[in-house]
Amino acid sequence: MAGAQDAHSHGQSPAVELPERAVLDTAGDLLRALAAPVRIAIVLQLRGDARCVHELVDALDVPQPLVSQHLRILKAAGVVAGSRSGREVLYRLVDHHLADIVVAAVTHAAEDTAGGPA
Repeated sequence: MAGAQDAHSHGQSPAVELPERAVLDTAGDLLRALAAPVRIAIVLQLRGDARCVHELVDALDVPQPLVSQHLRILKAAGVVAGSRSGREVLYRLVDHHLADIVVAAVTHAAEDTAGGPA
């Protein structure tokens, strides 16, 4: 207990137990997959409903090959999944917790840009 008191008296929090290295590696891979403006925008678009590529192209105003490339990266990272619907593939978020991460980052960035709370 003395160690915890020493850390506290120096303004430090007690050490937090870290997850296994494999979990940290996976989290890093996931955050890297999300770390591009177009991919962030795709995740935001998929928060409501599944969308096909042409709907994302229209919503994001970026070329179709670029949207497809970013969808491949998100799919490889397990962020989105695609299912065929006739001639098109509908993409959806695999886990909506990921949208929460993206929304939190965008909200934080908007606050910083607007000179709001840090």
